[in-house]
Amino acid sequence: MRPKRVAFQGERGAFSEEAARQLAGARIDLHPLPRFEQLFQALARGRVDYAVVPIENTLHGSVHENYDHLLRFQLPIVGETHVRIVHNLIVRPGGRFADIRRVYSHPVALNQCLRFFARNRRLRPETFYDTAGSVKMLMEEAPEGAAAIASAAAAEVYGAQILRRSIEDDHRNFTRFFLLARKAPRHPKGGDLKTTIVFATRNIPGALFRCIGAFALRDINLLRIESRPLRGKPWEYLFYLDFLGSVDEPRCRKALDHLGELTDLLHVLGCYRRGV
Repeated sequence: MRPKRVAFQGERGAFSEEAARQLAGARIDLHPLPRFEQLFQALARGRVDYAVVPIENTLHGSVHENYDHLLRFQLPIVGETHVRIVHNLIVRPGGRFADIRRVYSHPVALNQCLRFFARNRRLRPETFYDTAGSVKMLMEEAPEGAAAIASAAAAEVYGAQILRRSIEDDHRNFTRFFLLARKAPRHPKGGDLKTTIVFATRNIPGALFRCIGAFALRDINLLRIESRPLRGKPWEYLFYLDFLGSVDEPRCRKALDHLGELTDLLHVLGCYRRGV
């Protein structure tokens, strides 16, 4: 049996690669791609078996682009995981801290290490398209006086050296990732299950209140709600919602049926085990 083909955004050693291994196992065929949209396209066209996408970070918030892609491609969510984000200062082997003048990384990573830069004002942050990609560039191009901020895995993959570990401002830094498939398998049974849906309300007073009430009436715990602009209808919005439970549970099924009577659009994006 061939290894599962799993796509993720970024270069080898990215935090998404760690999420892919957590979600799909160690025996996988990794397919790093530059952009999020390419992940969805590759999965929709059958070029890979799964895709791993970040959906929110405890400090940075939601990855809005991926919420939009979830609706556009409607590839089912079949799993989730949380990855602890540890940022490290990385140099070429033998590099010295005193020689560093520029530090490359993704802008989100740079913004999560502001205290480190405040303590070391001679270091100039430089934005790069990817954390692991900045380490790859460091090793291939050897820019003078340069370092990168990325994962320990990126340093290992490219043969770089970690000078400072865990330089992020807040150690309670986690990113939530979804595992997407081409077709929805049977819904999991038992355990701690979650369901993600998207819906659009009618533009009338109290519409969202009544939609949320469909779950409150049945004592269903809502875990998250995210609004996104509804394309083609300025100043109207979609709502992405996570709730605790399975679509196979009678009370959840009734809540969704009730919600369907109140909305103009409703899609179940996935039912999966709650990540830890």
